[in-house]
Formats: sequence, structure tokens, C-alpha cells
Amino acid sequence: MSDFSPRCHALVPCAGSGSRAGTAQPKQYQPLAGRPLVQHTLAALGAVARIDRLLVVVAPGDGTLRQPGARWQLADCGGATRAESVCNGLDHLLASGAAPRDWVLVHDAARCLLTPALVDALIDACLPDAVGGLLALPLPDTLKRAQDGRVAATVERADKWLAQTPQMFRIGALRAALAPHAASGFAGITDEASAMEAAGQRPLLVRGSALNIKVTWPEDFALAEALLASRVKQ
Repeated sequence: MSDFSPRCHALVPCAGSGSRAGTAQPKQYQPLAGRPLVQHTLAALGAVARIDRLLVVVAPGDGTLRQPGARWQLADCGGATRAESVCNGLDHLLASGAAPRDWVLVHDAARCLLTPALVDALIDACLPDAVGGLLALPLPDTLKRAQDGRVAATVERADKWLAQTPQMFRIGALRAALAPHAASGFAGITDEASAMEAAGQRPLLVRGSALNIKVTWPEDFALAEALLASRVKQ
């Protein structure tokens, strides 16, 4: 009988430019409540005791987050797309001691309102699961399909969920699911779950939080700052 106990690693792709955010620098480094946005993200992941290693994948030559004694490790192997950065990060984990059967929690750098409680809930749900899963929320609003700037149809929302992160899968299984899409530049792979789905798997949906927003647009910064400030007052 094997005594192997899989570990949990966190992987944060952090090599994008965040062009939609309208900032002069990559949005992950934009100041937010007194420190770069991504450091709020890393603080939440770093507070989860069951995460063995926290790896941040940055663009080649990017030393912005290089700090003595930091809880996180840097890998400057970021790619042209988020999926490429994740794939390269998985290779780095495997090359530096992670096992294919270990778990990896991939999280968006820009989801800076993540809480350790959400991460623990995902780990609790996924550890006994054969596939793994992701944080997500049932779609709360009426969904419209557009054509030429007008409504073409109302789409049934009862079975629709909004995907969030972290998304948690076995390192080896996720790497194998991503591999066939590398030649196409990972076309159609919008998150880790979509790669697993394309490989024939059905990831588990774990209820997330409406506060686990992804800072994408300029107005999102003010909202995120207000929400962070409200936590300090509590």
C-alpha cells in the first residue's frame, strides 16, 4: 500500500498586461488599498495552511515581486496567454519536486478579494473527488444572446454558472489536458476547467462568492478598494 499523500500547490499566472483595466502598468501591480493588487491575492492564498507551495508565474525578466522572505516563489516563464503561463508553471512545479498526483489550485492574480475560507471550502470539496473542481456561482441575472448590438434571444439560465477561481485539479491530469492545445495557442481554453472538459472530464462545481470578483475594468478598482476597506473595519 502506498503512503503517498498528495500535496496542494497554488499557481498564480501573473504575466498578463491587463489591457482592459486602463492602467499605465499591468493591473496586477496597480496600487490598491496601499499595496499592489496581486499582493492581496497572494496574502489570501498564503494564509491557507494546506497550501504547500505558492508559485507566481511572471513574464521573463519581471522581478517586481521578488522580495526576501516572501511566502511565494517566482517562476519567470510566463507565456503569451494565460493558458500558456499555466502550462509553463505546471512544468516548473513538476521539474522542482511536485508529483503528478499532487493538486494544483490555479487562481487569477486579479481576484484579489479571495478569502482563505473560500480556498479551504474548495480544498475540502475536491480532495475526495476523482476529478477536482472550481469555485463558481449560479447565474443570477437574465442572460441575453446578442446579434448586431441587439438582443437575439433570451438564454435559459437555470443550469448556467459563472466560473471563478481557484480551480483545483491534479497537476499531471491538468498538464495532460492542456498539452493537446499548445499547438493552436490554446485556442478555446479559457480556464483550467475548460481544458479538463475537453479531455472528457466533468469538474465539480463548488459554490464561490459574489465578492470573489475579478478586477477587469477601470471601475472595478474602486469597488475592490471599498470592499477591502470594509473588511478592515469589521
